[in-house]
Amino acid sequence: MYYLNKPIYTPKVLYIPAGSIYKIITYLQSKNYDVCKIDSLVLRLLGSPQSGWIDMQTNSNTKADFLYKLTTSKAALQNVTLIPGETTYIFFNQLAKNLHLDRKKLQREFDKNAPEKEGVFVPDTYKIPVGITEKELIGMLLNISHKKMKELSIKFFGTYNEKKWFQYVAIASIIQKESANKAEMPLVSSVIYNRIKKGMKLQMDGTLNYGKYSHQKITPFRIKHDTTTYNTYKHKGLPDTPVCNVSIDAIRAAIFPKKTNYLYFMKSKNGMHDFACNYSTHLRNIRRATK
Repeated sequence: MYYLNKPIYTPKVLYIPAGSIYKIITYLQSKNYDVCKIDSLVLRLLGSPQSGWIDMQTNSNTKADFLYKLTTSKAALQNVTLIPGETTYIFFNQLAKNLHLDRKKLQREFDKNAPEKEGVFVPDTYKIPVGITEKELIGMLLNISHKKMKELSIKFFGTYNEKKWFQYVAIASIIQKESANKAEMPLVSSVIYNRIKKGMKLQMDGTLNYGKYSHQKITPFRIKHDTTTYNTYKHKGLPDTPVCNVSIDAIRAAIFPKKTNYLYFMKSKNGMHDFACNYSTHLRNIRRATK
């Protein structure tokens, strides 16, 4: 009874891996929680522990309450959706607001652990445990996204090379920002590759929709005064990092562009794009769209 009434201190929301009781106890020990073989025996009497995020309700529980909660409690989950084409800056604003987290802490944990400044999250609807800390959330999102990206890379290439992969993500992020729909993506991709091959600047507005500028209309003032590598009106080649978080369709288009001679595209009145191989045709498309 003395042992079962001893306090144990954990986060209010605790992650428990799937697996045997031995594996769970070993995991908790690796996180420096005060558990031992006796807890394994008690758990065998209480039943199988839950896996996933467990709502411990408080930071301090008796051993008896702690072990009981491991077998009965589940954390409350909240859905948070990252849409394709959204920037991490805007996503963090959303996370901070919806989950009542510190935005600066989210950014700090991301900067410490992310392999790139942008484009590292896989757009999806994530089930986030209510009460999760900023450090735990960033770790969770990065782990899920890294696993999905690695699986996708192995599917396409048979291997995963992080540097090469994020070069494709950078191209995919421009495709994501510029395309009107999924069908246009391989065509936009072909324009990017064709212009790079000819040594032309990309001159695409979508690259300037980075970070906090995700939803802002690109003006002549921005084009003139933005000195970052995102400004493809001033700088040749791709930006140093991706522009946004991208869909699988955009990555596929970046890896497998359509074979075309297109060098230009212009949004028409119906919201789609007219593609052109030469500048004179491009000018006609512009005149038609602005009539």
